[in-house]
Amino acid sequence: MKTFTYKAVSGLFSHDNDVTGPSFRATTQPGLGLIDRAYETDATFDPEGKKTQWERLVHYLDHYNKQGRGKVVYKLLFLIRHGEGYHNVKEAEVGREAWNSHWSLLDGDGQKNWSDAHLTEKGRQQARALNAFWQESLKNPGIPAPQRYYTSPLARCLETTKLAYSGLSVPADRPFKPIVKENMREWFGKHTCDRRSTRSWIESNYPDYGIERSLTEADELWKKDHRETKEEIADRIKKLLDDIFSTDDKTLISFTAHSGFIRALYDVTGHRDVWVAAGAMVPVLIRAEVVE
Repeated sequence: MKTFTYKAVSGLFSHDNDVTGPSFRATTQPGLGLIDRAYETDATFDPEGKKTQWERLVHYLDHYNKQGRGKVVYKLLFLIRHGEGYHNVKEAEVGREAWNSHWSLLDGDGQKNWSDAHLTEKGRQQARALNAFWQESLKNPGIPAPQRYYTSPLARCLETTKLAYSGLSVPADRPFKPIVKENMREWFGKHTCDRRSTRSWIESNYPDYGIERSLTEADELWKKDHRETKEEIADRIKKLLDDIFSTDDKTLISFTAHSGFIRALYDVTGHRDVWVAAGAMVPVLIRAEVVE
Protein backbone atom coordinates (compact mmCIF):
# COMPACT_ATOMS: atom_id res chain seq x y z
CA MET A 1 0.00 0.00 0.00
CA LYS A 2 1.25 3.47 -0.89
CA THR A 3 1.60 6.27 1.63
CA PHE A 4 0.67 9.85 0.82
CA THR A 5 0.74 13.37 2.15
CA TYR A 6 -2.68 15.04 2.16
CA LYS A 7 -3.87 18.60 1.65
CA ALA A 8 -7.41 19.96 1.50
CA VAL A 9 -7.77 22.18 -1.59
CA SER A 10 -9.64 25.43 -0.96
CA GLY A 11 -11.28 27.90 -3.32
CA LEU A 12 -13.90 25.61 -4.88
CA PHE A 13 -16.73 25.50 -2.33
CA SER A 14 -18.29 27.98 0.07
CA HIS A 15 -17.66 25.43 2.85
CA ASP A 16 -13.95 26.15 2.47
CA ASN A 17 -14.59 29.54 4.11
CA ASP A 18 -17.23 28.60 6.69
CA VAL A 19 -16.88 29.88 10.24
CA THR A 20 -14.69 27.75 12.50
CA GLY A 21 -15.40 26.68 16.07
CA PRO A 22 -18.42 25.37 18.00
CA SER A 23 -20.62 28.46 17.59
CA PHE A 24 -21.36 27.50 13.95
CA ARG A 25 -22.53 24.28 12.31
CA ALA A 26 -22.14 23.79 8.56
CA THR A 27 -25.29 22.63 6.76
CA THR A 28 -26.01 21.15 3.34
CA GLN A 29 -25.93 23.96 0.76
CA PRO A 30 -27.69 24.16 -2.63
CA GLY A 31 -25.33 22.73 -5.22
CA LEU A 32 -23.08 21.87 -2.24
CA GLY A 33 -21.92 25.48 -2.40
CA LEU A 34 -19.82 24.99 -5.55
CA ILE A 35 -18.32 28.37 -6.44
CA ASP A 36 -18.87 29.69 -9.97
CA ARG A 37 -15.32 29.98 -11.26
CA ALA A 38 -13.15 29.17 -14.26
CA TYR A 39 -10.78 26.20 -14.53
CA GLU A 40 -7.60 25.87 -16.56
CA THR A 41 -9.22 23.09 -18.58
CA ASP A 42 -12.27 25.11 -19.68
CA ALA A 43 -10.70 26.40 -22.92
CA THR A 44 -10.49 22.93 -24.47
CA PHE A 45 -13.36 21.20 -22.67
CA ASP A 46 -15.97 23.94 -22.87
CA PRO A 47 -14.93 26.55 -25.46
CA GLU A 48 -18.54 27.64 -26.04
CA GLY A 49 -19.39 27.91 -22.34
CA LYS A 50 -22.28 25.43 -22.47
CA LYS A 51 -21.18 22.94 -19.81
CA THR A 52 -22.43 23.11 -16.24
CA GLN A 53 -20.23 24.15 -13.34
CA TRP A 54 -20.18 20.56 -12.06
CA GLU A 55 -19.32 19.10 -15.48
CA ARG A 56 -16.38 21.47 -15.74
CA LEU A 57 -15.19 20.63 -12.21
CA VAL A 58 -15.32 16.86 -12.81
CA HIS A 59 -13.40 17.25 -16.08
CA TYR A 60 -10.81 19.39 -14.29
CA LEU A 61 -10.30 16.70 -11.63
CA ASP A 62 -10.13 13.91 -14.22
CA HIS A 63 -7.55 15.88 -16.19
CA TYR A 64 -5.24 16.38 -13.22
CA ASN A 65 -5.65 12.79 -12.05
CA LYS A 66 -4.49 11.61 -15.48
CA GLN A 67 -1.57 14.01 -15.36
CA GLY A 68 -0.67 12.82 -11.85
CA ARG A 69 -0.15 9.21 -13.04
CA GLY A 70 -0.92 7.86 -9.58
CA LYS A 71 1.69 10.02 -7.87
CA VAL A 72 -0.67 12.98 -7.36
CA VAL A 73 -4.31 12.06 -6.78
CA TYR A 74 -7.39 14.24 -6.31
CA LYS A 75 -10.56 12.94 -4.69
CA LEU A 76 -13.71 14.91 -3.95
CA LEU A 77 -15.31 13.73 -0.72
CA PHE A 78 -19.00 14.14 0.01
CA LEU A 79 -18.75 14.12 3.81
CA ILE A 80 -21.94 13.22 5.65
CA ARG A 81 -22.27 13.55 9.39
CA HIS A 82 -24.83 11.02 10.63
CA GLY A 83 -28.26 12.24 11.71
CA GLU A 84 -29.13 12.93 15.32
CA GLY A 85 -28.56 9.93 17.62
CA TYR A 86 -29.85 9.18 21.10
CA HIS A 87 -26.45 10.08 22.54
CA ASN A 88 -26.74 13.56 20.99
CA VAL A 89 -30.10 14.04 22.69
CA LYS A 90 -28.75 13.04 26.11
CA GLU A 91 -25.68 15.26 25.79
CA ALA A 92 -27.86 18.22 24.85
CA GLU A 93 -30.06 17.48 27.88
CA VAL A 94 -27.31 17.23 30.51
CA GLY A 95 -24.54 19.39 29.01
CA ARG A 96 -21.14 18.38 27.69
CA GLU A 97 -19.34 18.26 31.04
CA ALA A 98 -21.87 15.93 32.69
CA TRP A 99 -22.05 13.86 29.52
CA ASN A 100 -18.29 13.34 29.30
CA SER A 101 -17.77 12.67 33.00
CA HIS A 102 -20.77 10.45 33.72
CA TRP A 103 -23.54 9.73 31.24
CA SER A 104 -21.33 8.83 28.29
CA LEU A 105 -19.88 5.98 30.36
CA LEU A 106 -23.30 4.33 30.76
CA ASP A 107 -25.35 2.34 28.25
CA GLY A 108 -28.45 4.45 28.87
CA ASP A 109 -30.60 6.21 31.43
CA GLY A 110 -33.47 3.72 31.80
CA GLN A 111 -35.54 5.46 29.13
CA LYS A 112 -33.21 5.49 26.14
CA ASN A 113 -30.17 3.43 25.25
CA TRP A 114 -27.15 4.93 23.48
CA SER A 115 -24.71 2.03 23.34
CA ASP A 116 -23.68 2.08 19.65
CA ALA A 117 -26.24 4.86 19.46
CA HIS A 118 -29.02 4.59 16.90
CA LEU A 119 -30.77 7.43 15.12
CA THR A 120 -33.71 9.21 16.69
CA GLU A 121 -36.76 9.89 14.54
CA LYS A 122 -35.37 13.38 13.96
CA GLY A 123 -32.09 11.78 12.84
CA ARG A 124 -33.95 9.59 10.36
CA GLN A 125 -35.78 12.64 9.03
CA GLN A 126 -32.43 14.40 8.55
CA ALA A 127 -31.11 11.43 6.56
CA ARG A 128 -34.28 11.34 4.43
CA ALA A 129 -33.78 15.05 3.75
CA LEU A 130 -30.39 14.17 2.24
CA ASN A 131 -32.14 11.64 0.03
CA ALA A 132 -34.52 14.35 -1.17
CA PHE A 133 -31.53 16.64 -1.75
CA TRP A 134 -29.89 13.99 -3.94
CA GLN A 135 -33.08 13.27 -5.85
CA GLU A 136 -33.27 16.91 -6.87
CA SER A 137 -29.54 17.44 -7.31
CA LEU A 138 -29.04 14.52 -9.69
CA LYS A 139 -31.34 16.08 -12.29
CA ASN A 140 -30.59 17.99 -15.47
CA PRO A 141 -27.52 17.20 -15.03
CA GLY A 142 -26.77 18.40 -11.55
CA ILE A 143 -24.35 17.16 -8.95
CA PRO A 144 -22.87 13.83 -10.06
CA ALA A 145 -23.63 10.82 -7.88
CA PRO A 146 -20.78 9.37 -5.83
CA GLN A 147 -18.80 6.67 -7.56
CA ARG A 148 -18.13 4.91 -4.25
CA TYR A 149 -19.80 4.89 -0.83
CA TYR A 150 -17.96 4.33 2.45
CA THR A 151 -19.45 4.31 5.93
CA SER A 152 -18.46 4.00 9.56
CA PRO A 153 -19.52 0.67 11.12
CA LEU A 154 -21.47 2.39 13.90
CA ALA A 155 -25.24 1.97 13.75
CA ARG A 156 -26.09 5.65 13.30
CA CYS A 157 -23.90 5.89 10.19
CA LEU A 158 -25.09 2.62 8.68
CA GLU A 159 -28.70 3.81 8.87
CA THR A 160 -27.92 7.35 7.72
CA THR A 161 -26.17 5.95 4.64
CA LYS A 162 -29.12 3.71 3.80
CA LEU A 163 -31.72 6.44 4.20
CA ALA A 164 -29.66 9.07 2.36
CA TYR A 165 -28.86 7.03 -0.75
CA SER A 166 -31.43 4.24 -1.19
CA GLY A 167 -33.75 4.42 -4.18
CA LEU A 168 -31.90 7.08 -6.15
CA SER A 169 -31.62 6.98 -9.94
CA VAL A 170 -27.86 6.65 -10.29
CA PRO A 171 -25.79 5.52 -13.29
CA ALA A 172 -25.21 1.78 -13.64
CA ASP A 173 -21.46 2.22 -13.17
CA ARG A 174 -21.88 3.68 -9.67
CA PRO A 175 -24.38 1.43 -7.84
CA PHE A 176 -25.27 1.99 -4.21
CA LYS A 177 -23.10 -0.67 -2.56
CA PRO A 178 -21.67 0.86 0.63
CA ILE A 179 -18.40 -0.40 2.06
CA VAL A 180 -18.04 -0.52 5.84
CA LYS A 181 -14.65 0.71 7.06
CA GLU A 182 -13.56 0.22 10.68
CA ASN A 183 -11.21 3.22 10.54
CA MET A 184 -14.06 5.58 9.65
CA ARG A 185 -15.62 5.32 13.10
CA GLU A 186 -15.81 8.00 15.77
CA TRP A 187 -13.16 8.53 18.48
CA PHE A 188 -13.41 5.28 20.43
CA GLY A 189 -13.04 4.28 24.06
CA LYS A 190 -14.95 5.02 27.30
CA HIS A 191 -18.07 6.45 25.60
CA THR A 192 -20.49 3.57 25.04
CA CYS A 193 -22.12 5.37 22.10
CA ASP A 194 -18.90 4.71 20.18
CA ARG A 195 -18.71 1.00 20.99
CA ARG A 196 -19.39 -0.97 17.81
CA SER A 197 -21.94 -3.75 17.45
CA THR A 198 -20.77 -7.13 16.19
CA ARG A 199 -19.90 -7.88 12.58
CA SER A 200 -22.74 -10.42 12.58
CA TRP A 201 -25.21 -7.71 13.59
CA ILE A 202 -24.05 -5.50 10.73
CA GLU A 203 -24.26 -8.38 8.25
CA SER A 204 -27.76 -9.28 9.45
CA ASN A 205 -29.17 -5.74 9.41
CA TYR A 206 -27.33 -4.46 6.31
CA PRO A 207 -26.91 -7.53 4.08
CA ASP A 208 -26.29 -5.44 0.95
CA TYR A 209 -23.30 -3.64 2.46
CA GLY A 210 -19.75 -4.76 1.78
CA ILE A 211 -17.68 -5.18 4.94
CA GLU A 212 -13.90 -5.08 4.83
CA ARG A 213 -12.29 -8.40 5.75
CA SER A 214 -10.31 -6.96 8.65
CA LEU A 215 -13.43 -5.91 10.58
CA THR A 216 -13.55 -8.33 13.51
CA GLU A 217 -16.64 -10.00 14.95
CA ALA A 218 -16.43 -8.18 18.31
CA ASP A 219 -15.21 -4.63 18.79
CA GLU A 220 -11.55 -5.13 19.73
CA LEU A 221 -10.66 -1.43 19.58
CA TRP A 222 -13.03 0.08 22.14
CA LYS A 223 -11.69 0.10 25.73
CA LYS A 224 -13.70 1.24 28.73
CA ASP A 225 -10.64 2.79 30.40
CA HIS A 226 -8.96 4.55 27.47
CA ARG A 227 -10.27 7.23 25.12
CA GLU A 228 -8.47 7.50 21.80
CA THR A 229 -6.03 10.42 21.72
CA LYS A 230 -5.75 13.12 19.07
CA GLU A 231 -2.54 11.53 17.80
CA GLU A 232 -4.12 8.07 17.66
CA ILE A 233 -7.17 9.14 15.64
CA ALA A 234 -4.93 11.16 13.29
CA ASP A 235 -2.83 8.05 12.66
CA ARG A 236 -5.99 5.99 12.09
CA ILE A 237 -7.37 8.51 9.58
CA LYS A 238 -4.05 8.61 7.76
CA LYS A 239 -4.17 4.81 7.42
CA LEU A 240 -7.75 5.01 6.14
CA LEU A 241 -6.83 7.61 3.52
CA ASP A 242 -3.74 5.64 2.45
CA ASP A 243 -5.95 2.58 2.04
CA ILE A 244 -8.59 4.36 -0.07
CA PHE A 245 -6.21 6.50 -2.13
CA SER A 246 -4.05 3.42 -2.86
CA THR A 247 -6.81 1.00 -3.82
CA ASP A 248 -9.81 2.99 -5.06
CA ASP A 249 -9.52 4.60 -8.49
CA LYS A 250 -12.77 6.56 -8.13
CA THR A 251 -12.72 10.36 -7.80
CA LEU A 252 -16.15 11.17 -6.31
CA ILE A 253 -16.50 9.43 -2.96
CA SER A 254 -19.06 9.55 -0.14
CA PHE A 255 -18.01 9.20 3.50
CA THR A 256 -20.67 8.77 6.21
CA ALA A 257 -18.99 9.46 9.51
CA HIS A 258 -19.03 11.51 12.71
CA SER A 259 -18.41 15.03 13.94
CA GLY A 260 -15.20 14.09 15.75
CA PHE A 261 -13.97 12.05 12.80
CA ILE A 262 -14.64 14.93 10.38
CA ARG A 263 -12.80 17.45 12.56
CA ALA A 264 -9.86 15.04 12.88
CA LEU A 265 -9.88 14.52 9.10
CA TYR A 266 -9.77 18.29 8.68
CA ASP A 267 -6.80 18.45 11.03
CA VAL A 268 -4.93 15.76 9.05
CA THR A 269 -5.58 17.52 5.72
CA GLY A 270 -5.12 21.12 6.86
CA HIS A 271 -8.76 22.08 6.33
CA ARG A 272 -10.30 24.82 8.46
CA ASP A 273 -11.82 23.51 11.72
CA VAL A 274 -15.45 23.80 10.64
CA TRP A 275 -18.01 21.92 12.73
CA VAL A 276 -20.68 20.08 10.74
CA ALA A 277 -24.36 19.84 11.74
CA ALA A 278 -26.02 16.48 12.34
CA GLY A 279 -27.42 15.09 9.09
CA ALA A 280 -25.50 17.56 6.92
CA MET A 281 -23.32 16.89 3.88
CA VAL A 282 -20.32 19.02 2.97
CA PRO A 283 -17.77 18.78 0.13
CA VAL A 284 -13.99 18.59 0.58
CA LEU A 285 -11.45 18.22 -2.21
CA ILE A 286 -8.27 16.43 -1.13
CA ARG A 287 -4.98 16.40 -3.00
CA ALA A 288 -2.72 13.45 -2.17
CA GLU A 289 0.90 13.10 -3.18
CA VAL A 290 2.83 9.83 -2.95
CA VAL A 291 5.67 9.72 -0.48
CA GLU A 292 8.62 8.29 -2.43
